[in-house]
Amino acid sequence: MSDTSIIKAPIKEEMKRFEPYFKEQLKSKIPLLDIITNYILRRKGKQMRPMLVFLSAKLNGEISDASYISATLIELLHTATLIHDDVVDETYQRRGIFSINALWKSKVAVLVGDFFLSKGLSLSLNTDQIDVLKVVSEAVTEMSEGELLQIEKSRKLDITEAVYYEIIRKKTATLIAACTKAGALSVKANGEKLQNMAEFGSNLGIAFQIRDDLFDYEQNGLVGKPTGNDIKEKKLTLPLIHALHSTDSKQRRKILTLIRRHHKNEKKVQEIIAFVKANGGIEYANEQMQMYAQKAKDSLSAYKDSETKEALLTMVDYTLKRKK
Repeated sequence: MSDTSIIKAPIKEEMKRFEPYFKEQLKSKIPLLDIITNYILRRKGKQMRPMLVFLSAKLNGEISDASYISATLIELLHTATLIHDDVVDETYQRRGIFSINALWKSKVAVLVGDFFLSKGLSLSLNTDQIDVLKVVSEAVTEMSEGELLQIEKSRKLDITEAVYYEIIRKKTATLIAACTKAGALSVKANGEKLQNMAEFGSNLGIAFQIRDDLFDYEQNGLVGKPTGNDIKEKKLTLPLIHALHSTDSKQRRKILTLIRRHHKNEKKVQEIIAFVKANGGIEYANEQMQMYAQKAKDSLSAYKDSETKEALLTMVDYTLKRKK
């Protein structure tokens, strides 16, 4: 069996039921909104986050209506943040598919993102899922703080490793942790079990983001060389941060100057990538990714072996091996 088959096996029926359930929550009397919503539903990705909600719920009890509500809340939040991110970053394609702002302009995209957020709020209040709403609301707050912190630090180019982890914990890990915590909450898990699932999600999220950072330094099948997209946006990620702190002050100043003044120059970007590789940035980031992946797996050690536990462990491995 492939990794994806192992991950989906315990929740195959739940994921089939989830798609029409999620679509039902987005019905509107506004034709434009229905057109955009259908476009979004047609281009959905791997649905990693709803899967995490259902797997976490199943590991801790019997999947219930509350589990579907939790998965829907998370997916509404995630979709809204992606729409808003595309507007903020002026991104017109995501994985080869046109973004909402590319097709309907930024004003419409922001309003659609707001609609998704408000639908999540209404759903949680109408079904009395206040605990899950609290988890999701905290995630939204942290994600916003993480984005703003990264913008602030990118301007000054003074990101330390500690600040980097604070940024990715807020930007990425908090939403993954919300998935696993919300899933556990939906089946009335509490105490140590709830804490274990939150830690699993957080550590998985950190490993997930480091894997994303490493894509920047890997051969791209289309152009034959690393893209360096983060460098072009003046984002200091873990491989670069480690390399900068592993060299002398003169070289550090030189690289920071290249990032500050020449981050759009393809030749200079490739020079920065070569510097990162030569100064152990890739190896260090890989080691840290493996460490957080193991922490995620350790969070599940108290659970008995089962198909669901195996699915979650496989998801950790899949996160490390994925190509995009």
